[in-house]
Amino acid sequence: MEKQDIISFFDSSAGSWDEELIRNDKVIEKILDNCGIDKDVCVLDVACGTGVLFPDYIKREAVVTGIDISPQMVKIAKEKFPDVNVICGDVEETDLNEKFDAVMVYNAFPHFPYPERLVEKLSKLLRKGGRLSVAHGMSREDLLKLHNERASKVSLPLPDEKTLAKIFEPFFSVDIMISDSEMYQVSGVKK
Repeated sequence: MEKQDIISFFDSSAGSWDEELIRNDKVIEKILDNCGIDKDVCVLDVACGTGVLFPDYIKREAVVTGIDISPQMVKIAKEKFPDVNVICGDVEETDLNEKFDAVMVYNAFPHFPYPERLVEKLSKLLRKGGRLSVAHGMSREDLLKLHNERASKVSLPLPDEKTLAKIFEPFFSVDIMISDSEMYQVSGVKK
């Protein structure tokens, strides 16, 4: 999986992304609650796309920064949310010069070819006691089916929650592992 392929895939999908979005507000609320997203929490939304979760963060009065590798996704996010700081870049290579209370990777984790390296990088972007959350608004099984159909060349299989928790363990105290018919979430507090 090459990063340029990922950029091309998401650039070509950006224009119809919001129309094709499958959204479950109840699940998103639970994911954000589990991540501790609340008033004045500084959150980094990794692979933010068109800003799918921005309205949810804003409603909770969190301070939001989004980052995405796709210039077209970033362009749309900036047009929709001009008051949100949205950065076009690769989170693994971009120097953000900032620490966050929470980092959210929503519906994006399988698109990172080196999960261990990503988790290590994200741990460095969090304040001590900050929380990293990898979440999907659908079951792991449904996500695997979706990626096998449309995004097979730009995604890896999502690991089961226990495997992902092991990737977190050098940097985080994992306290949330959910994998059910509605959602998938692994979350931990920075050690």
